Amino acid sequence: MSTTSGYRRLLGLPGARAFTTGNLLARLPMGMFSVSAVVMIAGSRGSYALAGAVTATGLAATALAGPWIARLVDRHGQARIAVPATLVAVLGSLALLLCVHYDAPDWTLFAAYALTAATPNIGGLSRARWAHLLRDDPGALHTANSFEQAADELCFMLGPVLASFLTGTFFPEAGTLTGAVLLLAGMLLFTAQRATEPPVRARSQASSPLRSPGIPPLLACFTATGAVFGSVEVVTLAYADAQGHRAAAGAVLALQAAGSCAAGLLYGALKPTGVRLGHCLAGMAVLMTLPWAAAGLAGSLWASAGALLVAGMATAPTMVTAMTLVQRRTPADRLNEGMSLMVTGLLTGIACGSAVGGWAAEHSSPASAYVVPAAAAALALGVGTLSRAGGVPLRGPVRGAGNCATSQSAPADA
Repeated sequence: MSTTSGYRRLLGLPGARAFTTGNLLARLPMGMFSVSAVVMIAGSRGSYALAGAVTATGLAATALAGPWIARLVDRHGQARIAVPATLVAVLGSLALLLCVHYDAPDWTLFAAYALTAATPNIGGLSRARWAHLLRDDPGALHTANSFEQAADELCFMLGPVLASFLTGTFFPEAGTLTGAVLLLAGMLLFTAQRATEPPVRARSQASSPLRSPGIPPLLACFTATGAVFGSVEVVTLAYADAQGHRAAAGAVLALQAAGSCAAGLLYGALKPTGVRLGHCLAGMAVLMTLPWAAAGLAGSLWASAGALLVAGMATAPTMVTAMTLVQRRTPADRLNEGMSLMVTGLLTGIACGSAVGGWAAEHSSPASAYVVPAAAAALALGVGTLSRAGGVPLRGPVRGAGNCATSQSAPADA
């Protein structure tokens, strides 16, 4: 069977192409906003420290607001919550643009960018639709989750490139403005497809997802995995700068995302049996030692780029498998909230990984700092092993998928 036949079948489902087009349009700005904000603020105020602080505030606000917005989606449905939440986020982006353009006080930048935390997790909303459409077909749902993970990687690979092109070719605000337009247009197209929107069930007395068996260790695994992503990005930027190839850092990081994207699509098409999260975490722990070895032994950015391409192939299968477990373990009417908690864990890990990776690159050397993502991957494996977070095989229908206003997932790279 062709490895593409499963994806053709998915997109052949009634309404699938339309909501997929909308979710891709709305998802692309997720990789654009932070780069656009940094370029816009640093260019206007002359301070990368201020730009970094503003974007970090937005990241923290997203981690806090995400579960709350997800809970509202669980209770009231996608269209009723996602559209007004998107409007708030778009207004926040436009407010940031105007505050920068008209030289408003610095505190207004923080307030405006914090509003973008209202952006719904469009990848999660899309996964919810697949879970609803494919609730009785676990194999096809695995393929759909893999497709969504590959889409995450693709958008976070292309988004920064598009933002850099727009801000450099036209004007500093072009990236933010284009991202806001794409987000709103994509979300309106996505939510207009009401035939595929999961129905809302009456809320049960189920406890918080944090109290569901197996969810806390999965949250810890997501946090450690986020530390891998955050540290790899910062360390690679520092290493490329130390090698005299600062401009090539974006392309090197894009190779890692490309490796993950390709592996995600292949993983979804092949549907390997018997694979558990523990296997994926072990693979990630092993492959994340390659950039460390390449930087230390070869001392070449291009050797490190090849190592990152291979290492990136471990991340998408890990995320796909982990998200499928979360879908199975979260109470039926709180799946969206449960997935959003994983996003919070991932964002927390990214922030911590960035901080530790930056400290290591500055106080030791960028090459030796690659030990940080390797250690974070080993930590994720340790948590998964000790807690048996990855010991459940991926079998059976999604828990409560029939209601599915509910299933949400995270971008592999915030």
